[in-house]
Amino acid sequence: MTVRTKRVHEPADDGDGFRVLVDRLWPRGVSKERAHVDLWLKDVAPSTELRQWFHHEERLFDEFVERYRAELDANGDAVARLRDVVAQHPVVTLLFGARDTEHNQAVVLRDYLAGTASS
Repeated sequence: MTVRTKRVHEPADDGDGFRVLVDRLWPRGVSKERAHVDLWLKDVAPSTELRQWFHHEERLFDEFVERYRAELDANGDAVARLRDVVAQHPVVTLLFGARDTEHNQAVVLRDYLAGTASS
């Protein structure tokens, strides 16, 4: 099984496998048709409060990772649902709307599922 991350703004391709949007809000400027999302799992995304606090500021990323992982630990149902999806598909791509491809919740989530640290 392979879990990848990708900006939802990038074109879908066959290598993406099953595409899961992991943003709480639908990304601006992307139509549902163009996004080719197989599942929108907003409950596994960071809380609104955490997302607003982080505001994709790289200097806050290490603390964001800690806080988001704590949220994931407390959010067993959503994490279990995502683990089930990953178990059912050879390739899963976690889609995100952020511009920063290295400092975002999809990277943290991918590493969380793999049992490794993001920072």
